Amino acid sequence: MKNNSPLYTSRFYFTLIVSLLLLSCSEPAKQAAPVAPAVKVAEVIQQDVSVYEEWVGTLDGMVNATINAQVTGYLIKQNYKEGDFVKKGQLLYEIDPRTFQASLAQAKANLAQQQAVLQTNQLALNRIKRLLPEKAVSVLDRDNAVGKVASSNAEVLAAQAAVETAELNLSFTKITSPISGIAGVSKAQLGDLVGPSSANNELTSVSQVDPIRAYIGLSEQQYLRFVEKRQNTSANNDSIPVELTLADNSIYPESGKFFFAGREVDANTGTIKSAVLFPNTNNMLRPGMYARIRANVNTESGLLVPQLAVMQLQTATQLAIVNKEDKVEMRTVTLGRNSGKLVMIKEGVKLGERVIVEGGQKVRDGMKVQPTPATAKAE
Repeated sequence: MKNNSPLYTSRFYFTLIVSLLLLSCSEPAKQAAPVAPAVKVAEVIQQDVSVYEEWVGTLDGMVNATINAQVTGYLIKQNYKEGDFVKKGQLLYEIDPRTFQASLAQAKANLAQQQAVLQTNQLALNRIKRLLPEKAVSVLDRDNAVGKVASSNAEVLAAQAAVETAELNLSFTKITSPISGIAGVSKAQLGDLVGPSSANNELTSVSQVDPIRAYIGLSEQQYLRFVEKRQNTSANNDSIPVELTLADNSIYPESGKFFFAGREVDANTGTIKSAVLFPNTNNMLRPGMYARIRANVNTESGLLVPQLAVMQLQTATQLAIVNKEDKVEMRTVTLGRNSGKLVMIKEGVKLGERVIVEGGQKVRDGMKVQPTPATAKAE
């Protein structure tokens, strides 16, 4: 007998639904295999790398002349423009000369007077010498006359020296530059009382800036390397080229050369004060300017990789190496010197190995990748 009860119908549909669910679970869907990430690689190369030493220093004039007033007087004229180039012997300042002109006139008058006295005493001595054989005068008279002539001669010499001193003091009222160079800011104003006995003795300064010096501090090790380098290059009359970087990070177009090293090592800093000379024909470089000095002191051969391949971690430096099976090996390395966009690797890689330069952030050790050569070589 056919059973059409609701309970039977419900059991039928429940059984059907459970069977369908069990059937769907018994055949799980197949997951797609992961796609290996694409990365760009570059080979480890070997080449010579220039070894540079760098220092921070300041520029200074080849000669720095302080201009002082050598006589005391009132400043009446300034004949140069501050910051301009002045030539040796060019007039810079003038001091009121009237006092010194009067002193010179007085010294000349005194000289004329002493010359007249000398002439009179000389005539008297000549007359006594003529009368002495006739015993008209005594030997004592002759001796006194000789003494007067000698004294008059001394007075004339002293008067001549006074004239020369007065002329020299008068010439000091015109203050000229002892060297050719850049004149500094004036430290005295017109109307100031200047001179050795006044507070305004220093008037300005002039610096010879072509060539210009750059002072740096060489460590003992750097100094010894430079001595060896210079001895090796002296046979070819070649000097160590020096590069100057200015405060705006621009490279000065003229290369410099080492000029001298000081006589001793500073006990406080452990360095030897040294000077580098740079041509400065247009007077662009000025004393006191910041200078970053770099010199090529040696050449080393080593293994190099692009700097883009280097991954700096907190505790180590790593490279992502792609082996022959296109699998990633995360390797800790020791860095050497930089050479442009390349960096030397002292330990951790071999010549010809492939390093990831792009896409290294998405790989991990042991992962298979799809390597392609980097399109542009890092230089």
